[in-house]
Amino acid sequence: MFARSVGKNVLNRSSVFKRTKVTLPKLEWDFAALEPFISGKINELHYSKHHQTYVNGFNTATEQMQELQLQLSKQPENLSIASKIIGVQQNIKFHGGGFKNHCLFWANLSPQSAVGGQPPTGALAAQIEKQYGSLENLVKISNDKLLGIQGSGWIFIVKNVANGGTIDVVQTYNQDTITDGNIIPLVAVDAWEHAYYLQYENRKGEYFNAIWNVINWEEAGRRYDSA
Repeated sequence: MFARSVGKNVLNRSSVFKRTKVTLPKLEWDFAALEPFISGKINELHYSKHHQTYVNGFNTATEQMQELQLQLSKQPENLSIASKIIGVQQNIKFHGGGFKNHCLFWANLSPQSAVGGQPPTGALAAQIEKQYGSLENLVKISNDKLLGIQGSGWIFIVKNVANGGTIDVVQTYNQDTITDGNIIPLVAVDAWEHAYYLQYENRKGEYFNAIWNVINWEEAGRRYDSA
C-alpha cells in the first residue's frame, strides 16, 4: 500500500514537472548592447549555447530523478537505483546551479545607454558606504576574490538577512550557487572562461575590471530592498 501510494504521488509530480520545464530567461537587451565591455559574440554564445546547456541538463536530470524515485518506491532494496539517484543528484546540483547563476547574471547586466554602470542608490548605497567606505572598495574586494578563483567559479555580492542586512562577497566554485534563504544574491559575476576568453583571452583581470561598467546596480538595489 505504501509503495503504491508513493509511486502514484511521484508519478503525478513527474507529470506536472514535464509541463513546467525551465527555459532561458528573456534578455532585456541585444547581444551587442554591452560592447565594448563584453562583445556581442560572447553574449550570444554564452546565452544561446552555454546557458542553454544548463537548461537542458537541469531538465533532463530532474526528469531522470522523478523516474528513479518511482522505481525506488517499487524496489526500495535496489542499491543500483540508489546509486543512480546519487549520480543524478550531482547533475541536478551542477546544471541547476548553472541555470540559476546565469539567470541572476543576465539580470545583473545592462547597457550603459540604459542603467549599466550607474552607481547604486538608496538603502543599498548607504549600506555599501557604511561597510566599505565606497563602491570602489567593494568592487576591489570583489575583483580580488574573482582573481582568487582557481579554475571556474563565481562571486556573489549578497545581502545577509540573518546578520542585519550586511553586504558580503561570497566566492563559489564551478556552478555552486547560493542556497541559504538568509543569503540573498544582489550581484552575480561569472568567472568561467566562457564568459570572457573569446574577447580577453588569458587577461581575465581586464574582464573583471570591465564588467562593472555594465553592472545593473538598479536591479541589485531592488533585490536588496525586497529581501
